[in-house]
Amino acid sequence: MPVRGPAPPPAARPPWRLPAYLTTTPADRARWRAHWDAVAPAWGLAAGSVHTLHTGGPLHGPVAHGLAVGAHLAVSNGEFWNALAYHGNGYTRERERLRKAWGITTPEDWHDVLRRMLAAEIVSPVWEFALRVRRVLASDFAGAVDVEHWRHAAASTLRRSAERAAEPQLTSEGVTVAEPRPTAEVEGEVAGVQRLIGRIARYEQRFRADGLLAEGDWVRSVEGWDYGRASQMARWGTGTRYGTLADAERGVLRAGEAARETYRSWEEFSAGYALGRCLHFDEEEFGEWYAGALATHLTLTTDPAGPWRNIPWRDRPDLP
Repeated sequence: MPVRGPAPPPAARPPWRLPAYLTTTPADRARWRAHWDAVAPAWGLAAGSVHTLHTGGPLHGPVAHGLAVGAHLAVSNGEFWNALAYHGNGYTRERERLRKAWGITTPEDWHDVLRRMLAAEIVSPVWEFALRVRRVLASDFAGAVDVEHWRHAAASTLRRSAERAAEPQLTSEGVTVAEPRPTAEVEGEVAGVQRLIGRIARYEQRFRADGLLAEGDWVRSVEGWDYGRASQMARWGTGTRYGTLADAERGVLRAGEAARETYRSWEEFSAGYALGRCLHFDEEEFGEWYAGALATHLTLTTDPAGPWRNIPWRDRPDLP
């Protein structure tokens, strides 16, 4: 007796395609608008968390390292940290973000801002001067630098620089005599830098209390704020069509290289980035700008699946 198998499935019926008509009277539009206004629109991924693209995004190597340099902004903005061609919230919104935040409206604008970030030309040179004075003192004296010593050294450096600028210079065209700068102008700069040093010291004290800096550590440089933004700016260029994917990769790689030239660890880089952000936005209020930088730092330094826990700062410890 023959064995009968299961009956074949009935032929799939094609889905019906019917036209739909929506009325557009003023009352209809008002009702749709009321529904839209009642729901706060959410764009992109959840902010404050590490989002990793496991397919199509680099997880190791130089490009991944350069992308991870921009992870502060990726986490705070709710973006994949490792998607080189990520288009964020869409072409229109990405263009609007660059226009509002940076005044970028053309490919030339984008290239210029990215170049300046990679050269650390946007971050305040006064902040970097103050930190450079302390780096020199720490190197000379092989240890921690007292704040008053730091203030005095910065003041002496500024006054000597003003004196040297007023000295006659021998050039190919002869002796050039410069007008000395007014004493009040020089002393005003001295007072400003000394106030800045106090502000930095207070931020560092809070950083240590909150776990952003280890006890006894200090911030080497704020150039990381430019490098971190450059890593993201390189990616934003692809989303806005101001740059190509190759342009973005070159920018990301250079951001990683520049960060490694200045800092010795992810934690050190993050502290420099956070200080730059706070000096620019927070004004010692320790408000949302500070809280956001701190939360992102703690997320990136503790998340076992995050880039900073899985990508070494240097591929080999003997490399510069």
